[in-house]
Amino acid sequence: MRIRAEAMLFDNDGTLVSSLESVQRCWTRWAEEYGVTEAFARVELHGRTAAAIAADLVPAAAVPAAVARIEELEVEDVPNGGVHLLPGTRDLLGALPADVWAVVTSATRRLAEARLGAVGIRPKAMICADDVTRGKPDPEPYLLGARELGVDPARCVVFEDAPAGLRAGRAAGMTTVALATTHRADELEADLVVEDLSALSVLVTEEGIEISVRS
Repeated sequence: MRIRAEAMLFDNDGTLVSSLESVQRCWTRWAEEYGVTEAFARVELHGRTAAAIAADLVPAAAVPAAVARIEELEVEDVPNGGVHLLPGTRDLLGALPADVWAVVTSATRRLAEARLGAVGIRPKAMICADDVTRGKPDPEPYLLGARELGVDPARCVVFEDAPAGLRAGRAAGMTTVALATTHRADELEADLVVEDLSALSVLVTEEGIEISVRS
């Protein structure tokens, strides 16, 4: 299968990097501090903004302080070794011009920059939780990413590991590539499902980008 596009939009956690250890460690501590450990065990974490997660667990008036606290915990935890590159990330990004790709993440800018900086990735364009009024699965983050790169959404490809992010990409009218890094392949609905970015190769031409599955 070959996909042709003009721009590539990457989720961060679970797509470019893995921060699962850090996420679980920090949110578990946060839940203990807020006395919501039992309810926390039933909440979906991945692919959602901290504000959306906190809103499921604490009163509305407490959400801003709760979000600030989890951001603090997660940023402080970055140097503790809970963040690492996923297979294929460096090679694939290294094959792309800086102006044809962006990171579109549900993390805050401060947290996203800390995690990406820890593994040496500094995107030219990045859409974060701070930039949107409606997070994934709403299409707003990916539509903003396309606008930032100056590309028609229909000519963009979204790379995601979470069902909420894939729904956002589809709702934005973009081609979707799912990575089975945090969910089983049969749980992911996308135009293409692969194990991780190492399964893909890219060719940049005057006409755009050609993405193919390695044989």
